[in-house]
Amino acid sequence: MDHLISQGAIRSPGIEAAFRSVPRHRFLPGVSIADAYADQIVVTKRDQAGAALSSASQPAIMAMMLEQAQPEHGQRVLEIGAGTGYNAALVHELVGPHGQVTTIDVFPDVAAEARRNLTETGYGDIHVLTGDGALGAPDRAPFDLIIVTAGAWDIPAPWWDQLAPEGRIVVPLRWRGLTRSLLLDHEPATPIRPAQLTTRSMQLCGFIAMTGTSDGGRTITLADDVTLFTDQDQPITTNALHGVLDQARTEAWSGIIIPGDQSMEGIWLRMSVAEPGTCRIKAEATAVHSGRATPATPVNPALAEHDSLAYLTSRRATDGPPSRWEIGAIGHGPRGAELAERITQHTRDWRAAPDAQPHITIHPADTPDEHLPAGLHIVKHDSHMVFTW
Repeated sequence: MDHLISQGAIRSPGIEAAFRSVPRHRFLPGVSIADAYADQIVVTKRDQAGAALSSASQPAIMAMMLEQAQPEHGQRVLEIGAGTGYNAALVHELVGPHGQVTTIDVFPDVAAEARRNLTETGYGDIHVLTGDGALGAPDRAPFDLIIVTAGAWDIPAPWWDQLAPEGRIVVPLRWRGLTRSLLLDHEPATPIRPAQLTTRSMQLCGFIAMTGTSDGGRTITLADDVTLFTDQDQPITTNALHGVLDQARTEAWSGIIIPGDQSMEGIWLRMSVAEPGTCRIKAEATAVHSGRATPATPVNPALAEHDSLAYLTSRRATDGPPSRWEIGAIGHGPRGAELAERITQHTRDWRAAPDAQPHITIHPADTPDEHLPAGLHIVKHDSHMVFTW
């Protein structure tokens, strides 16, 4: 607990009190006390291939999202992703006896375990439902707050419908291969503008993707051990990029040197707002060792246009202290050099303002074009995201 306070994950007295009141280890039977209270994720369900399907989230991330949400006494709250039930118990402490907490999970066994944990720890009045979280809980609506504890690709129409006027959503939302926990305030329709969600804060995070609904993503195989992940609205095709890694390789270097432990996620965020072709590239160890593809990180941004591709890379700096890296880009294809230079320019822009964040509004998918603001537009199934700096 003290480490969450010292690192700034917990800032509010009410949230501190909730964390001190709810016994996390009681929601993780069979897990040691040390592991239960460590600042780490605990996977509680996997598929046959070993991929994580459900978990107890890292406490620092849970605290961060609750600090974004700021649940208040008497609020009606919907949690998407019941997990162990621990987060629902924290929310219950914050909304108090006059509030209402509903949590839903797509897996019947996960929901049953959450219900059992909550009952045994004195939170049996929390409503635990089994179902697709994308559909919400219409019988329990409207909600003052919706907290999503799984990675979402969209704001589904039922969430719009079930959110109270001036309510808020906290959601780990994905676009262009990256994820941010967004605090979204609902701004009801006015005579001159339809309803919209407006971002009030944005935090780096990572979550298991929601199960039971389409995520709007597409996968392009560049080689047996190199994959590109794109969004449905992007005109990036396998045919256009076939054999692109076999074409001449061009390197561009930014001159920006960073410590080895510094995150480069801000470059990706900046690219996602400025470049419609931003996506994610994944290279297996065999591709990296052979030099076929050498991205800077295992989860790495790329830029694709037509028949050309570039991606972020790095190389060890030759002077100064050890563990320092220069950021650059590698391009392939007829426009690979140009794309690589654009990535390095975004790197320099990021270095000049590393904490800059875009303004994001999210609109229902049927919002007329004339009511959408200017900026970079990303079209999803049920919503329309607009980014501006």
